[in-house]
Amino acid sequence: MKLATCMYQFFDQYLIRIKGCSDQTIKAYRDAFGLFLPFAADRLGIKIKSLQIEHLSADLILTFLNHLESDRNNRTITRNHRLAAIKSLAKMIRLMYPQNRKLAETILAIPQKRTQKQLIGFLYPDEILKVFQRVELTKKDGFRDYTILHLLEDSGARASEIATLKLDYFDPQNATLGILGKGNRYRQITLKPKTVQLIKLYIAKYRTTPKRLYQHYLFINQRGTHITRHGIYRICKIYLYRALSPKRLKDINPVHSFRHACAVRMLSCGKSLSDIKNRLGHDNIESTMIYLHLDLRRKRQVQKEFIEYTKSNLSDDLKINELIDWENRKDILEWLDSL
Repeated sequence: MKLATCMYQFFDQYLIRIKGCSDQTIKAYRDAFGLFLPFAADRLGIKIKSLQIEHLSADLILTFLNHLESDRNNRTITRNHRLAAIKSLAKMIRLMYPQNRKLAETILAIPQKRTQKQLIGFLYPDEILKVFQRVELTKKDGFRDYTILHLLEDSGARASEIATLKLDYFDPQNATLGILGKGNRYRQITLKPKTVQLIKLYIAKYRTTPKRLYQHYLFINQRGTHITRHGIYRICKIYLYRALSPKRLKDINPVHSFRHACAVRMLSCGKSLSDIKNRLGHDNIESTMIYLHLDLRRKRQVQKEFIEYTKSNLSDDLKINELIDWENRKDILEWLDSL
């Protein structure tokens, strides 16, 4: 059977209709096979359309994986992601083509390559405050960025989850936010009063008018479309580079550092692993248990100051009060909108 026919079935039926995979997963698998198919055809000396299921040997796949590391300089984690895509295809072959079950089992038996786990780079409370203070609220998108940074630290959400937030996911009366996470799983979290006030003010005064197709998204970029995960990554990177030293930046991921900081804060406050798992949207408790290996000793006064800051009312924020006269808020906000 032609591999091309199998690929059409894989992407058009299996991933979408049978497994219900997310768009991100489908795009990742698309990229994996976009590399594998040309490599396999070149390796076998045939055209891509001539590839057969029987060509999917363990030797060919292992050669491809080694090519990713040696010739494309991919990291081990990328190699494993590409292998996961190929294994997903093997599962479909095993299900829908029982006559090729032995071939599928051979592919599924290929092990993931072990890799060194990086240290968890999280931000300390005083560092988060420095990042917040580097936001210029007078800039056009300053208040939006300020709100996103607070929401990242409070929610522990991933960049893709913040990017896909809809207006109706936010419930200001109950201070809750619905988040669509990996595997199309929803979770609901409770936000701090300060975060709620920031989001409410952003929606009321600072949200850019979106294009018609993007009216239901929460965070809008300058083009009138919803902000992307790459856009959120860029926002975090800008303010982290302003606030922290180059040496410190080597140890952290711009977006995930806020996610890890949220988990560390919850752990230091005595929250259970199940609470942290549910807030971060982990699929299993093993992913959450990595935080148990951290050394959480830090100055108690810094933690206390940060907690007081995040619990404070928006009107008590000195940084915002320098820019906004709350007694004449309407006129000043109109002026800020005109900048």
